[in-house]
This record gives sequence, structure tokens and C-alpha cells, in this order.
Amino acid sequence: MEFVIKISQFLLSLSLLIVLHELGHFIPAKLFKTRVEKFYLFFDVKFSLFKKKIGDTVYGIGWLPLGGYVKISGMIDESMDKEQMALPPKPWEFRSKPAWQRLIIMLGGVTVNFLLAILIYIGMSYYYGDRILPNENIKDGLLIESTVVNNAGLFTGDKIISVDGEEIEHFSQISEKVLFGKEITIERNGQQSTVVLPEDFLAQLIDSKEKKFIDLRMPFVIAEVPDTSFNKGSGIIKGDIITGFNNQETKYIDEVLPALESLKGQVVQATILRDNSNIQIPLTINDEGKLGLVYATGATPETLEALGYYTFETQKYGFFEAIPVGIIKSKDKLSSYITQVKAIFTPSTGAYKGVGGFKAIYDIFPDFWSWQVFWNITAFLSIMLGFLNLLPIPALDGGHVMFLLYEMISGRKPSDKFLEYAQMVGFILLIALVLFANGNDIFKAIFN
Repeated sequence: MEFVIKISQFLLSLSLLIVLHELGHFIPAKLFKTRVEKFYLFFDVKFSLFKKKIGDTVYGIGWLPLGGYVKISGMIDESMDKEQMALPPKPWEFRSKPAWQRLIIMLGGVTVNFLLAILIYIGMSYYYGDRILPNENIKDGLLIESTVVNNAGLFTGDKIISVDGEEIEHFSQISEKVLFGKEITIERNGQQSTVVLPEDFLAQLIDSKEKKFIDLRMPFVIAEVPDTSFNKGSGIIKGDIITGFNNQETKYIDEVLPALESLKGQVVQATILRDNSNIQIPLTINDEGKLGLVYATGATPETLEALGYYTFETQKYGFFEAIPVGIIKSKDKLSSYITQVKAIFTPSTGAYKGVGGFKAIYDIFPDFWSWQVFWNITAFLSIMLGFLNLLPIPALDGGHVMFLLYEMISGRKPSDKFLEYAQMVGFILLIALVLFANGNDIFKAIFN
């Protein structure tokens, strides 16, 4: 069932993005009276799952879910229709239109991608608002258990003040900024200092295969008292929070576990927080440093706030207030993604090891259905798709735009033969990138 939920979200998001991107090309092409021969969701290699011709256009669904396309008459694209291009230009063909019209047609797809992301973020800001944890409200520092991060000089209890001179305003910014940062200003035991991350920090994280990175410190909340537990009759119940042993404070899980190890084989007086009151309960710690209890590894913001561990802020927006908020969120996501791409194309960072294909995108989606999560991921993927399509690689929209801008500036149109060769080179490069990304997915699935 979990697979069905994940794959449904993946295919729905992918289909939505592909159809709207291609619609961004289709609509201006039609407005400029340019014939569109095909409009396809997914690729129809050899055969289609569905197709229907309406007017001059065949609308269809292919069987290979690696993208989609519109085939515009008189345009040198991945179809490499040399027979059509060998004939004299027709008035309805792409190559017969003025350069400015061709430019608008080619920019239509990425324009829709960026506009879609903005609209989604506006809608989410208006409907859901924002629930944030200000960095200043993290009083006891962060949970940092990754050995790679520890080796770099960051430890549990550290408060991250800024990254590369940019102050951290709320918790959700921390992980991403540290991943791609260089100098981290921290506060430890009331003193500020600077930690310089190694250049290959990302590569070390990827090679370590550790899933832990930076998180909030959590209380030790009892999730279950099994019938077989040797502490069953101690008086401890589900929902109790262990905050100390023998009058020594252990406010967080990362403090409780080491304390259990040091007290193994003993009966201790545990301080329990229950209904906002502290009580004392004797608990047995076995020779393995275990309590025989099940504890929760996470908690909702509402629970953490009710327990007094963290204070969150909830921001609600009216419709017009949500508009600038959505635009800013889109800009920040785009800026963040550009930073990631720069890191990928900087070999010394090792970020290229983390590049993934369709499996990596599939893994982003949760195994439960949440429209808020779905739209958030879809907005980010739309920005990603828009940016990647703008790269000046022949066979991508950005490649066509590059040649059109050259034509508009120089007044000289590249020859059809040159464009054909450029399209072939770009297509080979794209295939190589797709194989590399999806090959990384396969490698990680086998060896991780």
C-alpha cells in the first residue's frame, strides 16, 4: 500500500508538470498560428497507450514515463525529421515565424514552470500559513550525531548562529545552508566560535551513507510499556517523559541514552514529567543499559510546544499577503537549487555523487498521502524542471533560446544543418546525464 501511495504521488506530480510545461509551448505556438503535430504525455517509442487526432494535432499518452513533448512543424527537435526540413518552409511552420515569436514559443514551457511554482507557494501560504521555529528559540542547541559532521567540528548542543556570514533566522534553514556552506558560526557553552567545513564535506556525507545529519533534540517520551517489561509495575505509563536520573537532569534522548549506559545494572530514581508535574519513580536499568520500554523518536510541533521544549510561531496570511510570500519562497527555492547545481559542477565538493534520477525523485515523496507535502514537492520540482530546461544545452529549451538570441543579436540565422548537428550533440549529452543520474540511483540501491 505504501508503494501505491508513493508511486501515485510521483506519477501525478510528474504528469502535471509535463503537461503544463508542454502546454506552455503549445499555447503560444497556436497563438502564432504554428502547427503542432503532436502533444504527448510520456514518450511514445514504437507505440502509444492512447492517441486521438483533433484538428492538426495528435494528443496522446506514451508508455515511457521519462518526460513528454510537443512536436511543432518546421522545428529541429529530438524527432530529427529531416524529410520535413528538406522541403521549402511553409507559412505554418516554426522556422517561418519571426525570431521573437519563436523565442516566446521556446520560453513558454519554463515560464509556466516558474509561474506554477509561484502559484502553488501563494496558495499554500494562504491555505496553510507557515509554522516556523525561530532559531533563537532553540535554547539547548541541536542534535548532531553524524560522525562526518562531528569530525568537521559540530556537536550535539551547538547552536548554529550563521553560515558564511548569513544569520540563521529559523530552524528549517539550517540543514540546507550547512550542506552548502563553508564557515559556520556556532555558540557552544555560551562562547561563539567558527567552524570551517572541509571542501569535500558533501562527498564525505554521501560516502558515509549516514542518514543522520542535523535535527532538533527530542524529549524521551514513553510510547509503550510492554507487558513483558521488567519495569511494568514501576508506575511508569505511556506518555511519561523521563527528565532525570538520581537528580541528574536528562532533558533529551541524547542525554538519557548515555545515562542509561553509565547506570546499567542499577535501580535508579527517575524524574518523570507527567501532566506538567514532576514525580519520582524507581526504575530498573538492566545489565545492557536498557529500561525495557519503547520510546518515541520524534514529536509533533504541538507536543513539543505543549511540553515547553520549543516555542513555534504560526503565521497566517490573507490572500493579498500570500502573494509576495509565495514569490519570495519561489525565489529562495530557485536560489537554493542554483547553489546545489553549482556544487554538483564543482568536482572538488563531491556533490555529483549525490545526483539522482527518477528513483531519487520518487524517494522524495512520503509513504502517506498529504496534499501539503505533495504540493510543496511539486512546486520545488517545477522550479527544478524550469531551471534545468533553461540550461544552454542543445536539445533543451535553453539551447534553442541560445541560438535564437544569437540570431536576434547578430541578424544571422544558424543553418539547419548546424542546428541538426547541435541537436544531436545535445541529445547525446542529455542521454549521458540521464544515464549518469539514474545509474547513481541503481548504484546506491545495490551498495547502500
